[in-house]
Amino acid sequence: MKAQGVEGRTVLEVGGGIGAVQIELLKAGASRALSIELTPTYEDVAAGLLREAGLADRVERRVMDFAEAAAEVDGADIVVLNRVICCYPDMPKLTGAAAGHARRLLVMSYPRRTWWTRLGLGVSNGVLALMRREFHIFVHPPQEIAATARQHGLEPVLEQTGVLWTVAALGRASSQTA
Repeated sequence: MKAQGVEGRTVLEVGGGIGAVQIELLKAGASRALSIELTPTYEDVAAGLLREAGLADRVERRVMDFAEAAAEVDGADIVVLNRVICCYPDMPKLTGAAAGHARRLLVMSYPRRTWWTRLGLGVSNGVLALMRREFHIFVHPPQEIAATARQHGLEPVLEQTGVLWTVAALGRASSQTA
């Protein structure tokens, strides 16, 4: 993201957890950040980290289902979905909403669709079911994730694949040269 330029940019992170990505982008020069989290679990820790970093006045945090209430959120220069697509059952709705809010860049990470990832996450889902947890992990097809973002005017800028995760960045054609 830093290579694409974050100086003075706004950031929207969906599923931001404790806010580590937002803090790093703000330290790198982003002007403001909005964090959308589905549950309030991380709010106290996130508030403490923001205070400690001296960035509390530059971050707004909201607890809501972004895919369901995206119309209530303004767009941002950079939208981040870090390890969150795999936690949401309706990938096209979440990815489409995020892509629609990205004025310049959408950065996503999601599990690779390999036999070992699917096996490991299948076992994890089995354990979660035995524990009677509603949470479920999804391995959405990467081609469909990218196609959904492309339907909103974004084109691939970067893709890095690791053993378990893929990181993909897609940008607006009009902003890739800016």
